[in-house]
Amino acid sequence: MLRLPPFRYLAPHTLEQATHMLAQEGEQAMLVAGGTDLYPNMKRRQFTPPVLIGLRGIAALRNISGSPELGMRVGAGVTLTTLAEHPVFLEYYPALATAAGSVSTPQLRNMGTIGGNLLLDTRCNYYNQTEFWRQSIGYCMKKDGDICLVAPGSPRCWAISSADTAPVLISLDAQARLVSVRGERVLPVRELFRDDGIDPYTRAWDEVLSEIILPPANDWRSVYLKLRRRGSFDFPILGVAVALRFANDGTVAGARITLGAVASHPVEATDAANLLLGQRLTPEIITEVATLAARRAKPLDNADLTINYRKQVTPIYIRRALTSLAS
Repeated sequence: MLRLPPFRYLAPHTLEQATHMLAQEGEQAMLVAGGTDLYPNMKRRQFTPPVLIGLRGIAALRNISGSPELGMRVGAGVTLTTLAEHPVFLEYYPALATAAGSVSTPQLRNMGTIGGNLLLDTRCNYYNQTEFWRQSIGYCMKKDGDICLVAPGSPRCWAISSADTAPVLISLDAQARLVSVRGERVLPVRELFRDDGIDPYTRAWDEVLSEIILPPANDWRSVYLKLRRRGSFDFPILGVAVALRFANDGTVAGARITLGAVASHPVEATDAANLLLGQRLTPEIITEVATLAARRAKPLDNADLTINYRKQVTPIYIRRALTSLAS
């Protein structure tokens, strides 16, 4: 049986208390909301924080407000189940509802939060293993080792971003609010990420993700498709998030395509999306765009299934996503 390492647990009741606790405890402390990813990682000794600051008791983090016409605000502590079943998101932001509903199992979605999923630790076949397993192969660069076992000659870690909601929020052009004792800042969700498997986020150690800000729906249509070995539970080995807005004449007036689980951060296929502008979604343009967008996916041997299969199926999933919006 894998057991948690010892730690102190702090339970703030307000966001202000949480930021002060985080500042006081320093970089040794970690934040935990649902704990569906952090606690298993702690059991595998990927993280051994002496202090955990729990966010579940902060009611403000569970708020949902706004409207599709003016934009929505989603507290970072809102559960994935709530998002997946919320009528506003099902109708106006369906890709986000789909992504939230595709995470793991019902029990874990009841615990897991949108903030925790967005800031999910990067994953790799050589990293997400028990301490005994990792010790037997000499560890990897992401934890306790000095080489990347996926690409031994590389100077960097290639662990991949596997958060289902991240590519969707980027395609929806969402923003994130970060709060600390130094103040707060709002930045596009895409700017939360950096291309680094070890340190994948730009969030400072003393900042708390407080809410996600969605822009007005404004007739945008969105879809999320997820590739995984099983129909549930598994992390994505490919996520395709597409958001399109159509003009009155049926041509595409706005387009965003974002790929998940293909790099250490969600990858935007901007050039491919721009090809759609002013075009009707014909089978020919869909195939051309899917082929171009798929070039942004360069999978490595760090996730489930084979590299060749993951690469070949990428344009197929992009084509399916675009076709579903065309109808």
